[in-house]
Amino acid sequence: MTEKKGYKKLKIWEKAHKFAMEIYKISNKFPKEDLYSLTSQIRRSSFSIPLNVVEGHASSSKKEFLSFLNIANRSLVETDYLLEVVRELNFISGEEYLRLEELRIEIGLMLNAFTKSVRHKNSEH
Repeated sequence: MTEKKGYKKLKIWEKAHKFAMEIYKISNKFPKEDLYSLTSQIRRSSFSIPLNVVEGHASSSKKEFLSFLNIANRSLVETDYLLEVVRELNFISGEEYLRLEELRIEIGLMLNAFTKSVRHKNSEH
């Protein structure tokens, strides 16, 4: 097996990627007439989390990296709200919601810790 490189070494990316994939799979069950509204929105917001970690990791400065992590966090909050909405609309079960909510909370804690770590590093990146 080859060694992971770049952003793939980041636990936060790995967890956020898993979360986005879970959201994508579960959203396949949403009503087809909703494809261009909530389905599309929750997919975009959930994929924005790992995408911004990836973009931030590739940035040339700590300030830019932190900006991308901030966007990832905002996307996580947006996804949190959308999960509430799809749960209330019965697009997902209570069990599915709880599983995704646990993962979302874990990502939030990891993202917060990772952001603090990047902010306090002495080097520029």
